[in-house]
Amino acid sequence: MKKYVPTYKTKYQKEIIPALTKEFGYTSVMQVPNITKIVINQGVGRHSVVDKKIIDTSIAELSAIAGQKAVATTSRKDISNFKLRRGVPVGVCVTLRAERMYEFLERLIAVSLPRIRDFKGVSGKLDGRGNYSMGVSEQIIFPEIDIDKVTKMLGVQITFVTSANTDEEAYALLREYGIPFKKR
Repeated sequence: MKKYVPTYKTKYQKEIIPALTKEFGYTSVMQVPNITKIVINQGVGRHSVVDKKIIDTSIAELSAIAGQKAVATTSRKDISNFKLRRGVPVGVCVTLRAERMYEFLERLIAVSLPRIRDFKGVSGKLDGRGNYSMGVSEQIIFPEIDIDKVTKMLGVQITFVTSANTDEEAYALLREYGIPFKKR
């Protein structure tokens, strides 16, 4: 029986490696940048102080989106203006690697991003070290979320961590995967 290989992993090996090698003149396959992990965050903030169930709901939603169990992130400091104490859950996080990372990337590009109203592409601003973060203002763009069960609209931040040395290499890598960047 054949082992399952995600479509985007095959695409990386057969299409992206040759394209980037031609564009940047790499001499070895190991020089070609790669996505090492995808981190998905959802900040709940002040809402978690008022309603404790929001964290549980966010964990369930992010786990459904990622296909992997999400964990709650806690505050590091006491901030009296926000009625926040150290150790109180303020967000949810999940880190994807290997097969689950490729599956999430494919669902994000093929299904979720086209569901955004008036979508014209994502900004092409990288962080200077070859990593890219994008924000989604509503979690309902993901088909795994049942719109009828959503109690509060919360945004999701998605960070692509790459092995690229420069922003140009990372931009080319993500463009080859099919992330719809706005025209530069």
